Amino acid sequence: MPLLTIHHKTVYRYTRPVAFGEHRIMLRPRDGHDLRVLKSELVIDPQPMSLRWIHDVFGNSVAIATFDERADTLSFVSTATVQHDPAEKFALTPDDPAYFYPFLYDDEEFPDLQQFITPQYGDPNGELSAWALRFLDADAPTPTFNILSGMTHHIRESFRYRKRHEHGTQHPLDTLQTKSGTCRDYALFMIEALRRLGIAARFVSGYLAMPSDGAHGYVGGGSTHAWVQVYLPSAGWIEFDPTNGIVGTRDLIRVAVARDPRQAIPLHGVYLGAADAFVRMDVDIDVVSAATDAERETA
Repeated sequence: MPLLTIHHKTVYRYTRPVAFGEHRIMLRPRDGHDLRVLKSELVIDPQPMSLRWIHDVFGNSVAIATFDERADTLSFVSTATVQHDPAEKFALTPDDPAYFYPFLYDDEEFPDLQQFITPQYGDPNGELSAWALRFLDADAPTPTFNILSGMTHHIRESFRYRKRHEHGTQHPLDTLQTKSGTCRDYALFMIEALRRLGIAARFVSGYLAMPSDGAHGYVGGGSTHAWVQVYLPSAGWIEFDPTNGIVGTRDLIRVAVARDPRQAIPLHGVYLGAADAFVRMDVDIDVVSAATDAERETA
């Protein structure tokens, strides 16, 4: 039952004072039976004229800030302490309705899952579909877990992680053709492949904690991260991380879920000023065991 503290600081720097438009902040961890937020704080400098919290269409916590003063820096510091109880390793039994693929979703659930089953990106030549079909046994039916874990580990082992400076997430076909991308690219690629098999999948944005090799749990480090949730009858939403080959929620701290990555951007806003006024954005993230964090504060 580890207690973790997430420190997330983002600073925008400008050559001269600029005005700021509305900013949407999606950094508060998402509560659930496996993740409980014990404390959360958001500090913004300069202080916004107004700050209000809403739940978006998926139930994610979103802060909306508006400003009435100019500045040459804008900083957001989010601190949250959570109780993280990773679920035991996921497994289906032969009695589960989704043990073999293909399976059917319940008539009552299907209308709510349809948006997560319908592909969102084009595949004119069927390349994504062909890639997804590679994970089916020649002699059907195929154990569903073999498909999900097979995709997860294949991306982890066969694709090359690379940072991109372009905004947004690249098209799944670009990820397939280059066999490279970011965690957000990998997640979207796997989601679209699963949707072409009729399996409900959605995008998850959050944090990756970096465990130590010793007995001190999480001693620092970490990053923003993205992965996949898959919905299976009787099992519910199950997490798969194709970047790290993780099945389940070990080391993963959920912040937001969405149909598409564009709906789960951690921090988004605009400034009003000359185009060349923007210098850079600095991001610093630290995920640490709460006990270690307390020791730091008293040191």
